[in-house]
Amino acid sequence: MAKEAPYTVLVRELPVHRTFEVPSTTVGEWLKGLPMRDALGAPDSDPEAGHGTADLDLYADGTHCFASGTFKGYLTVACGRCVGPVRIDLDEKLLVTFMPPGEMPSEDAEPAGEDGAEVVEGDLDVFPFDGDKIDLEPLFREQFVLAIPFAPLCREDCKGLCPQCGTDLNSGTCSCEKPIDPRLAALKGLKLPS
Repeated sequence: MAKEAPYTVLVRELPVHRTFEVPSTTVGEWLKGLPMRDALGAPDSDPEAGHGTADLDLYADGTHCFASGTFKGYLTVACGRCVGPVRIDLDEKLLVTFMPPGEMPSEDAEPAGEDGAEVVEGDLDVFPFDGDKIDLEPLFREQFVLAIPFAPLCREDCKGLCPQCGTDLNSGTCSCEKPIDPRLAALKGLKLPS
């Protein structure tokens, strides 16, 4: 018998309570290729890439399965100003519905009729499953990817990098002169009468 993937639960085992660990190597693999992660220049096996723990109750009701619980952990990405490391903590409540692919609601579909699946407002996360097993990997990967802000900051008052020499202005200063706005450059030599 083939061994199941680490984030797979067999439907025949439901209801069940399970705890899943997502190690840093997996987090680094999932975040590889994202600009805010790649900007760190961290190795693929970075132990600081992140970590996650999901504590879930899984159960079935008819052709649908449900997971509820918590997802906690952290991930490390680059600061949007100084490119230093930023730790982002995760503490999410999960309520997920798993449906057969044929019942998945589509974005452009009309509201479900008698034959379609009805998704109530509380079921914000909907994932497909094949009827025999639930693969939680897409759910866990989504938790990490969606946690990355558009422009993460190492701290609110981060000064960033000098645009001319690249010095980290949080840890020192540089001798670069502030560039003149090209729109005002023609006025540089102008002498005003006193």
